[in-house]
Amino acid sequence: MNPLVPRPIDLPAKVDLGLRADLAFLDDGKILGAPEDPSDLPRWRGKLAEWLMGAYDRTPYDGSHYEVPGREWTQTAYSVALVWLWDEQLYDVRSGRFTPEKFVRCGIEDFGGYDAVVLWHAYPVIGIDSRNQFDFYRDVPGLRELVASLHQHGLKVFLDYNPWDVGTRRMARSDADEFAALVAELDADGVFLDTLKEGDPAFTRALQKVKPAVAFEGESRLPMARIGDHALSWAQWFADTRAPGVLRAHLFERRHMMHHTRRWNRDHSDELQSAWVNGVGMLVWESVFSAWVGWNARDRATLRRMVAAQRAFSPILINGDWIPLTPEIPDKAREHGVFGSRFELADVTFWTLINRDDEDFDGIVLRSEDQVGDWYDVTSGVPITADDDGVHLVVPGRGVTGIVRVGATAGSTCRATARRLGTMSRPHVDDSAFPMAPAARVAVPEVSGADIGPVVEVPAGERVLTVRHRRRETGLYDEAPYVEEWKPLPPRLHDQQTVTREIALSGISVAIREVTNAEYAEFLGATGYRPFIANRFLAHWVDGAPVPGTEDQPVTYVDLPDARAYAEWRGGRLPTEDEWQVAAGLDGFTRAEPQVWNLTESEHSDGRSRFCILKGGSWFVAEGSDWYADGGPQEPEVSFKLVLTGGGLDRSETIGFRCAG
Repeated sequence: MNPLVPRPIDLPAKVDLGLRADLAFLDDGKILGAPEDPSDLPRWRGKLAEWLMGAYDRTPYDGSHYEVPGREWTQTAYSVALVWLWDEQLYDVRSGRFTPEKFVRCGIEDFGGYDAVVLWHAYPVIGIDSRNQFDFYRDVPGLRELVASLHQHGLKVFLDYNPWDVGTRRMARSDADEFAALVAELDADGVFLDTLKEGDPAFTRALQKVKPAVAFEGESRLPMARIGDHALSWAQWFADTRAPGVLRAHLFERRHMMHHTRRWNRDHSDELQSAWVNGVGMLVWESVFSAWVGWNARDRATLRRMVAAQRAFSPILINGDWIPLTPEIPDKAREHGVFGSRFELADVTFWTLINRDDEDFDGIVLRSEDQVGDWYDVTSGVPITADDDGVHLVVPGRGVTGIVRVGATAGSTCRATARRLGTMSRPHVDDSAFPMAPAARVAVPEVSGADIGPVVEVPAGERVLTVRHRRRETGLYDEAPYVEEWKPLPPRLHDQQTVTREIALSGISVAIREVTNAEYAEFLGATGYRPFIANRFLAHWVDGAPVPGTEDQPVTYVDLPDARAYAEWRGGRLPTEDEWQVAAGLDGFTRAEPQVWNLTESEHSDGRSRFCILKGGSWFVAEGSDWYADGGPQEPEVSFKLVLTGGGLDRSETIGFRCAG
C-alpha cells in the first residue's frame, strides 16, 4: 500500500446517477463525490436530494439534539484547536502558569481566532506509571481556572477521553461516571472521543445526566444513526473529488459541525477548500507527540479569511438554501479549477468559491441572475461590481474567495456586516513553505570536580551508537515521519525503529547507580532546596522524609529541574542519553531496585513543546494498548521520548536519575 495514496475507505463515495439507482450505500460515505463531467451536475444534485429523502426515511431522527439550550455553539465552531496542555503558547514553564491570554492572542494572529479548544492533557505520557487519564486531569494545578479563563475569552472547551486507557490504576467508578464527574468539576463544554468514531451510548448518557448540553466529537466518519446525538465530528483524512463533493453527515443535518484535519500534511488547502464550500470548520493541530506540524503562511491566511466570513454569515450557511457546485460559475473559470457553493437566505446570497489550481484565476467568476443589490468580496475586502458580464474577481491559486450579495429587503445588520468585511483588507498569502521548527537541544552544562560517588569512566572519542525506539506517531528527535501520508495504521504507527547516531564524547564519569532517597534527603538538608512548583515533589515520602526501609532505593517523584539541582550541588550534571548508553555498557554500571527510568541531560524544545530522553526502563508496564508510554526494564540502546508536561506532573514513581561529572 502506498501511504501517500488514499486508502479505498478514505475515497469519496461515487454517486450513482442511474435512473433507479439504490443510493442507500451513500449512508456510509464520508464525502459524496462530484462527477467529472459538468453536464452531470444537475442529475448529481438531484440524486443528492433523492438520497437525503431516503436517508430521512431510513434513519430514526428528530433533530432534537441540536435544539438543546446551551449546545448551539457547536453549529458555529468553525475553528477548533487541539492543543497539548503544556504547549508553550498555553503554559509558561518558567513561571509555572497557564497563559490563556497568550494562547488566545496567538490564535487570533495566526488563524483568526478559535471557537473552541481540545485540551490534550496527557496522551503521550499515560502509561509511564500507574496514573490513569483522570489522575492526569485532576492533578493539574490551575486547570479549573484555565477552563474558566478560556470561557471568559469566548472559547468552548473539550476534554479528551482516552477509551484505550484500561491498564493503569482503576477507579471505583466506571469510566462514564468518572468522566461525567470530571466534566462537571471542570465545567467542560464538550468531549473529544479519542480514537473513536462515536461514543458508547452508556457513556454519552452518563455525561448528559450531569451536563445535558455537553457535546461529543469523534475522530472520523460518524454513522448516520449517531448524527442524532453527536453534534460534531472530525472529517479526518477525507479524500475529495476535484470538483468538491459534499460532506455526507453535514448534508444530512446542516447543524452538524464537522472539522477537517490531516495531522501530517504540510499543505492544508484541500481540507480548507472542502470546509469552505460545505460551510463547515477546521481543526488546527500543530504539535503531535512533541513533533512540530505547523501550518504554512498561505493556509493560516486562508483560514483567517474563511472564519471571519463564516462566523458573520453562519445563519445563511446553516439555514439557507444550499446549491453545491453552483452552475453560476462560467465554463472558463470552472475549467481553470474554480468551483463553489451558493447559500441564500432572506435576500442575502453567499457564494463560497475555491480555486483548485496553483495559479490565480482573474476573470468572470460568477454569472448570476441576482444582479440587484450590493456586492462584496467578504474574504479579501477588494471592491467588486456586478454587471451584465457577471462578477469579475481574482480567486487565488489554492485559495478561497467569498462573495456576498445583499438585497434591498435584507436586514440592516447583515448589510452592515457585509460592508464591514467587504471593505476590510485581508490579502491572500502565496507562501506555502513549511515553517520548519526543528527541536533544539538545551545546552549541556560544563562540569569539573564533581563528587558523585563511585563511577564508571566514559572515555572521550567518536562513536556510532545504535539506538532503538518505538515510533509512537513521531520520530525520536526529528520531524514527524508521516509527512503528506494518509492515515498510518498500526503496527506501523507504533513500530520499533533502529537508528544510528554518530556522536563525539568529551569523556566523563557517570555514577554507577541512581541517586537514592537518602542522598536526596541529604541534599535537601544541606541546601533547603524547594521547587517553585511543589506538586508531586517527593510524593512518596512521609513527613518530609523517606519511608523507613527505602533509604537506599532510587529517589523518584523528581522532575528534570529537581534532578539538575541535585547534580549541580554535587558539582556535576545529568549524563546525556549517549553518555548514559555508553556507560551502561561498562563493567560496574548497575541498576538499583526497584528499576526506574533515568532522566538524561537531553531536553529539547521547538518553541511549542519540550521533550527529553529517558533510558533504562522501569518496573512498571501498562498493559492493554499500543498507545501507552513504554515500560518494563529496557536494554541500554533503548530510548524513550518523554514529552515534558508542567505543573509537577513529570514527577513520577517510575522516574529517577543518576549523576555525571
